[in-house]
Amino acid sequence: MIAPVIVCCITCVVMILAILFFPKIRIGKIAPDTYWIITIIGAIITVLVSTTDIATVGKALIADTAINPLKILVLFLSMTVLSIYLDELGFFRFLANAALKRARTGQKKLFLYLYITVSVLTVFTSNDVIILSFTPFICYFAKNAKINPLPYLAAEFVAANTWSMALIIGNPTNIYLATASGIGFAEYVKYSIFPTLFAGLVAFGALMLLFNKKLKEPMQAEAETVIIADKLSLWVGIAHLAVCTVMLAISSYVGIEMWIVSACAAGSLFIFTSVISIARKRKPEALIGCLKRAPYQLVPFVLSMFIMIVVLGDVGVTAVIGKFLGSSLPILKYGVASFFASNLINNIPMSVLFSSIIQSTDGAADISAIFATIIGSNVGAFFTPIGALAGIMWSSIIGKQNLKFGYTDFLKIGVTVAIPTLFAALGGLWLAVTIF
Repeated sequence: MIAPVIVCCITCVVMILAILFFPKIRIGKIAPDTYWIITIIGAIITVLVSTTDIATVGKALIADTAINPLKILVLFLSMTVLSIYLDELGFFRFLANAALKRARTGQKKLFLYLYITVSVLTVFTSNDVIILSFTPFICYFAKNAKINPLPYLAAEFVAANTWSMALIIGNPTNIYLATASGIGFAEYVKYSIFPTLFAGLVAFGALMLLFNKKLKEPMQAEAETVIIADKLSLWVGIAHLAVCTVMLAISSYVGIEMWIVSACAAGSLFIFTSVISIARKRKPEALIGCLKRAPYQLVPFVLSMFIMIVVLGDVGVTAVIGKFLGSSLPILKYGVASFFASNLINNIPMSVLFSSIIQSTDGAADISAIFATIIGSNVGAFFTPIGALAGIMWSSIIGKQNLKFGYTDFLKIGVTVAIPTLFAALGGLWLAVTIF
């Protein structure tokens, strides 16, 4: 038991160090991320030093169960593709600019509109895509308006990682934890609505208190004109996302797995876009950009982390952790534990680990523990930069804009916003579990 645990711990530590200090390696013209390469090596070594045979790992990877990581990855990637496609067409930039126009010269009004816009979009798309899309726009706008971008960057990041709890598609951790426990789209919403609302309101209030002084400063800026040239493709993209979301909501009632719904939606989008491009006799630029930006690196990352967790479960480690956490006060214990664990090993590995821990307990898949862990995986993302890959990407974009925002600056927001938001969400979960 000891050897696999040591290898897994070393892998997580090296992975975090790689994310922080040497995120990419250059091989000729290719510059792949390093974190998933490290986890692959760690997974191989973990299997080699354990008593778990390759056949056991292979069966876990292809098992026809809800915890099958391949199904979960298909669901996540296909939903991400639908969101990226809209971003390639300029949809998110258009909405961000519309919020700016409504705010005019008032910073507090702009702050509110930005928070609402990011929150709504995150609910129906993906927090990672929203962060990648809005962060450069906010930096660009603030520079031209000669105002401090930090309040808006913080509002964007906090909103994206708070309201991502609302639907199962908002965060890959939601997808993994919920589908691994057999929770459908509709059931997920039943238990997520109160935690998300409570967390969203508390997070906004905490942000307003934190940046109140900065938001009183005058602002003089004009919104740029953003025109979406390819309106047909835009409506095709919006229609596919809308239909897919509705189908996901009723999938459990019609007996269709969610990954099949999202995969069909992504496939249909590709077909429609290709037909339109052929009819126009030009390249499908949005589709090409979408394929280039898809987060393929998450595939080896999630699979390698899953393999390590399979080994830990096989040697009895996850059962020991589950026994330590116990069955009493699951909302508080799993919520707080997953929150801090996300900031030790990142929220995706944490979700894979905690999913296995929950499955190993007597309660099998206790609803309180599952949703408390989902809350920790989302809110934990804005406690420190390593809480989620989104935090690393966000910090990287800010650094490229020559903005100074270090670890302590991030932690300041984490302490003043993340902690009260966490307990507000856990309180909402307690209410939901009590009612339902």
